[in-house]
Amino acid sequence: MNASDTPSELHCVFEIQRAAYDAAPFAEWDERRGRLERLRGLLNNNEAAIEAAIDSDFAGRPRIETQIAEIFPSAVAIRGALKHGKRWMKPRSAGVSKWFLPARAHVVPRPLGVVGIIVPWNYPLFLSVSPLVTAIAAGNRVMLKMSEFTPAFSELFRQLIIGAFRANEVSVITGGADVGTQFAALPFDHLLFTGSTSVGRKVMAAAAQNLTPVTLELGGKSPSVVAPDYPIDHAVQRVLAGKLLNAGQTCIAPDYVLIPRTALTPFVDAAKRQARGMHPAGIDDVDYCSIVNARQYDRLLSSLQQARTVGTEIVPLFDGAQSNDRAHRLAPALLIDPPPNASVMSEEIFGPLLPVIPYDSLKDAVAFINAQPRPLAMYWFDNDRRRVEWALKSTHAGGVCINETLLHVVQEDLPFGGVGASGMGHYHGRWGFDTFSKLTSVFRQSRFNGVKMFLPPYKPHVAKMLRLMKRF
Repeated sequence: MNASDTPSELHCVFEIQRAAYDAAPFAEWDERRGRLERLRGLLNNNEAAIEAAIDSDFAGRPRIETQIAEIFPSAVAIRGALKHGKRWMKPRSAGVSKWFLPARAHVVPRPLGVVGIIVPWNYPLFLSVSPLVTAIAAGNRVMLKMSEFTPAFSELFRQLIIGAFRANEVSVITGGADVGTQFAALPFDHLLFTGSTSVGRKVMAAAAQNLTPVTLELGGKSPSVVAPDYPIDHAVQRVLAGKLLNAGQTCIAPDYVLIPRTALTPFVDAAKRQARGMHPAGIDDVDYCSIVNARQYDRLLSSLQQARTVGTEIVPLFDGAQSNDRAHRLAPALLIDPPPNASVMSEEIFGPLLPVIPYDSLKDAVAFINAQPRPLAMYWFDNDRRRVEWALKSTHAGGVCINETLLHVVQEDLPFGGVGASGMGHYHGRWGFDTFSKLTSVFRQSRFNGVKMFLPPYKPHVAKMLRLMKRF
């Protein structure tokens, strides 16, 4: 489907998938494996075209970043599902209360039916393929709504899916916000949305009309904390690696840094060295990404100006020009201790601006984090194991990296998801398979059982037996 499709045509695609599911509600492993292998072939045979399309949509995204952050983790997700999917499908044994032996019980993972996936613009391949892989592995039919802000990739992916899958297996929907609204209102068996918290609320409200369960992968302000005695140069290297990838347009990018007050100047100096070493040509560096469009670029410029207006010290991290309006290029900058009323402290930044907040004690740093909505990620830099454990127990985030940023998202054995304002539910690997499955409880009664002893009309022995059973 494309942007000209009407709501009735959108429903038609849904009904085609629903009918296919109803006709064959339990896809065996060979069928699921075949779909995964077709998806892998689609990816392997079109890497250059995918890189070019995303580069076009961003008007300048390094192809190597698309390889690192999209193609590689997508391939890993497919490989993992192919390796483990058959085992994930198997019935899982479950215990039976001793009072009901010799009955048996187990859990059967069953496909839900038709799954909807709403894809954001910042990582359009990976955030399509990653949930798609586990939805397919779980035996579902899938519809994907692509972002209108990545039109070249969205159309390419639509054509590639048409070439690899029947419409009753996987379908790609394009179009603007109006199509997205109609998409979210379809009676899916599960709906996964990745995007902003504000839009996530609307998606959840639309899904609620059909009692559609949702997984919401939202954003928020993911903090980085540098402990007092942690090596500043290493912390700076890892924070900037996470922040400057995709020019900060990452839902789990470090959104602000909490640094010991005495380490503020060394941190700033190290950040200048690190940023200029990573991108020696500044905003013209071939390995530095553009801001995706004028709307996002203007929003970031506005946030920067607003921070300046309220008295925030701004430290450029690149030499030379700090912006290029025509190319939507914006240099990274540190914003030193901005006040709470600055937009960079109240809204997810989603760009290369990094507030640096000095603290006097780690308890103060944790209190600062806990005073904000729960983040999608937290990055804690510390070599003191006891302090790390204290931090993990004292804070609440969707995911955590210790002495690193971002890399938890590409671990297929870890559940990925937010908490509170940063989302609900999780996926990736076995966790995604379970999200897109109904774990059906099955109780098998034995031919010889004592249930009839508890049937009405209730005899005096029933109460006596219940009292006895409660004691054991």
